Amino acid sequence: MNDAISGGPRSGAELVVKTLEERGVRYVFGVPGAKIDSVYNALVDSTIQTVVCRHEQNAAFIAGGIGRMTGKAGVAIVTSGPGVSNLATGLATANSEGDPVVALGGAVATEESLKQIHQTMDSVSLCKPVTKFSAAVPSPAAVCEVVSNAFRAAESGRPGAAFVSLPKDIMLAPAQGKLIVPPSFAGQGAADKAALGEAARLLSAAANPVVLLGLLASKPANADAIREFVGKSDLPVVGTFQAAGAVGAHFMRNFGGRVGLIANQPADRLLESADVVITIGYDPVEYEPAQWNNGATRPIIHVDVMPADLDNCYSPAVELIGDIAGTLESLASILDRTQTSATSTSILNDIDEHRRALEREARGRNGQPVHPLRLVADIQPFLESDVTVCLDMGSFHIWLARHMYSFQARQLLMTDGQQTLGVALPWAIAASLVRPSEKVLSISGDGGFLFSAMELETAVRLKCNIVHMIWIDGTYDMVAIQEVQKYGRKSGVDLGPYDPVKYAEAFGATGFMINHSDDIVPVLKRAFDTQGPVIVGVRVDYSDNHKLFEMVNRDTFH
Repeated sequence: MNDAISGGPRSGAELVVKTLEERGVRYVFGVPGAKIDSVYNALVDSTIQTVVCRHEQNAAFIAGGIGRMTGKAGVAIVTSGPGVSNLATGLATANSEGDPVVALGGAVATEESLKQIHQTMDSVSLCKPVTKFSAAVPSPAAVCEVVSNAFRAAESGRPGAAFVSLPKDIMLAPAQGKLIVPPSFAGQGAADKAALGEAARLLSAAANPVVLLGLLASKPANADAIREFVGKSDLPVVGTFQAAGAVGAHFMRNFGGRVGLIANQPADRLLESADVVITIGYDPVEYEPAQWNNGATRPIIHVDVMPADLDNCYSPAVELIGDIAGTLESLASILDRTQTSATSTSILNDIDEHRRALEREARGRNGQPVHPLRLVADIQPFLESDVTVCLDMGSFHIWLARHMYSFQARQLLMTDGQQTLGVALPWAIAASLVRPSEKVLSISGDGGFLFSAMELETAVRLKCNIVHMIWIDGTYDMVAIQEVQKYGRKSGVDLGPYDPVKYAEAFGATGFMINHSDDIVPVLKRAFDTQGPVIVGVRVDYSDNHKLFEMVNRDTFH
């Protein structure tokens, strides 16, 4: 259905903003400039709140956080030239993470696009490799078409990033346009009936099938369906880092834990034991098939909205392509399997014992600097249903991704595709806007924090109630550990110190330090009780970090 815009001809910029309103956009994030100022001017008269950021990359990160938590594309609007090029990392991150984002970038006038003038850039070509959709608006009449198709690309299938270049002359030109309203009813149904039947046959005949959950498993609708499916079939489950929250607390006995990066976890032993693997919403970028399926001949059942990217180590026997929730409901109705195998039960019991041993070890880790296991153990009780946790990338991320539990979809946000430094604080800002009545905890290393720390001013301006914790060790430790393992020495990883408390105070935020393991809980309680953004620093003991990357015999986990 197309609705004419009342009031006669408008500018291209006004059509852009009207299209955003039609899509239900509440916030846009970005940095203005001369080539996009007509759109910023039109935003003043709209229902949309404009949030000016301190860097375009962070605008894309915040938009990605909005997309992940709502399922609707977050929007970043930036100026031409470096404004667009600064988006690239944020768009690549969103595309790898499956987060819907629409980025709008200013551009020089169409007739000047091939001239070497101020901020000329082929931004469409620049963004094409890191997005699902990248196009320029060619005329005033095409504004609504191009922007609407960008939203469709970003939000459909496996979500990701889309980019639209908005030439200055087209934004200023009169545009008699119609709003393009999305279909009222759209979407995929369950997978093919014959494919469902074959999948049910393989699972029913298997001695020891295992479920591997991926990033799309943590979408709320899919997570609900997975819980129903696991409850009826009693199948053992492992999940990638991005699948956090897809398994409910009452299915913990079925859950072997998280897998990712390197096959050295107890859950990898469970996955290795499977004679059939059913992957749900899994993308190879989360955990390379060569890590967990190299040389295996067992059949794989691929459940997803998209066909698999075929790989020497990942070539499904059956693909169930369609709506994931609907597919699982249909599969459960014909699956003749209601009990976990003895092999899986034994491994799951071993994993539970290992989990309890780690908890006991964590409680005994005292002193200063603080061991990561103690931090995980003391943070875990804060992860109630009204708390969102956003993780940056670094050694700390692996400790938390492997050992912190979440039983709520899209509660624990992690980066896994590009493993991008700097996402945590922008995601926390997004969470505070999407979930204003909830608490937000973001965590980064002292290296990653400074990739986006300038957005602390944005958080203060927006009065975001967020707690950001910085794990301090003075190095890019995740890189250092791997360098030492490969070369026997480290290079280019040492950092200088800074004072988190003074940094926070300089921006009008509150700062605390955790000086001893016994301080973790009281300082976090005080931080959550403080209005506005809070920075919490803690010096960490990373002496055991080499174990994160060591290949071990998984039989030792029982």
